[in-house]
Amino acid sequence: MIAFVSGPVAALAPDTAVVEVGGIGMALQCTPNTLAELRIGQHAKLATSLVVREDSLTLYGFADDDEKQVFELLQTANGVGPRLAQAVLSVHTPDALRRAFASGDEKALTAVPGIGKKGAQKLLIELKDRLGAPVGNAPSAGAPAASGWRDQLHAALVGLGYAPREADEAVSAVAPQAEASEKPNVGALLKAALQTLNRAR
Repeated sequence: MIAFVSGPVAALAPDTAVVEVGGIGMALQCTPNTLAELRIGQHAKLATSLVVREDSLTLYGFADDDEKQVFELLQTANGVGPRLAQAVLSVHTPDALRRAFASGDEKALTAVPGIGKKGAQKLLIELKDRLGAPVGNAPSAGAPAASGWRDQLHAALVGLGYAPREADEAVSAVAPQAEASEKPNVGALLKAALQTLNRAR
């Protein structure tokens, strides 16, 4: 079991970070929020969860152990695999998720791509008492993405190597898409922003 990886960040992509460990580049699947904190060449320590399949070994990376534990707990629910668990954490912080489960907030869960009304109801029943109580004074579910998507997106683009001016232009280009949603999905916005940057080059 690989509990964490620690080393310089060698490369960043929209959903992946490569961390150099002992001369080997370890590719980790990460949420946009985690990627936004990373910078190429800077040291990083990420908690990890290894998902083993018949045809693949996938390492998921997290900003801290709390996020990792929630990721693994989400997968104990029927129908939730690692990709959907990661999608949940791309939209909500662990504490925001705990608040959503504690209050039975279906809408917070259906804000996650891939979770419909019935899926949200099932998750609330299966995991309601298992995530625990919120540990901090975090805003309600979805609020960080709704209020700070511009900063998160800009930081992620700069972390991927784009100039601040290019990042500003890309953020402006996807602003109408973000403002059309009550709870902007930073992951989807990052992909859209990268598409506009690639067209501009």
